[in-house]
Amino acid sequence: MFEFPEFLSIPLAEWIDAGMSWLLTNWAVFFDAVGSGILFGLLHIERFLLWLPWFVIVLLVGLLAWRVMRLWWAGLLMAVFLVLIGSFGYWDLSMMTLAIIIAAVIISLALGIPTGIIMARSNLVESIIRPVLDAMQTMPSFVYLIPALMFFGLGKVPAVFATIIYAVPPVIRLTNVGIRQVSPDVVEAARAFGSSPQQILFEVQLPLAIPSIMVGINQTTMMALAMVVIASMIGARGLGLEVLLAINRIEVGRGFEAGLCIVLLAIIIDRITHALASRQEYTVQT
Repeated sequence: MFEFPEFLSIPLAEWIDAGMSWLLTNWAVFFDAVGSGILFGLLHIERFLLWLPWFVIVLLVGLLAWRVMRLWWAGLLMAVFLVLIGSFGYWDLSMMTLAIIIAAVIISLALGIPTGIIMARSNLVESIIRPVLDAMQTMPSFVYLIPALMFFGLGKVPAVFATIIYAVPPVIRLTNVGIRQVSPDVVEAARAFGSSPQQILFEVQLPLAIPSIMVGINQTTMMALAMVVIASMIGARGLGLEVLLAINRIEVGRGFEAGLCIVLLAIIIDRITHALASRQEYTVQT
């Protein structure tokens, strides 16, 4: 009487397992091609970052921070943070981590911005995609590792795939919100002057929505960085793997150093992208 009735049970896990088996059987070639493409781009980004001399990267980051934040000491501070990462002995691992983040963010933007545009142009599409985005953001991030492993195996590619699923919702949401917040009067004026829907989108709505999109890029980048440690569980090398090894071996100092490097990378990325978003908002307002 007090037990839940068995006839009301739903075998959702069995349905999902059957669907995954069908995908692996019939779409294996597609997933192999996608994995090869992601790995090709990721390795080239990683090799380029490791090929650049460390002082060149430090100088470029410092100049970029000074340029976008308009504060000389901010550029100096970002450069010092990078030097600290190198002084801990984690420069190469940091570049590997940065390569994964860059690859995941590029793919997330390539998928997220067009999806946000489609959502903004159709209430029906928005009503369908919004619950999916809610599920993607509330689902425990460890769950994303399961399909990533099944489709792509161990290594860098499943790490990028899981990171994309976790990081793409903010840029979709904020692209949609940014376009929808464009004043209807502005859109109506452009339509009155004979602009086509494509012209209204690319010459009116998107330029005015850039501040919101830039905030979405910032959030997507930070969420990608938050997946670093979790992605290390499926074979992604980098700072996350150092944290994971430190946990397994109970090496507090090693874990603290690697964690501090992740924090420093996060500060650098967040401050620069936030400053870019603020500059775009100021440009639109003026």
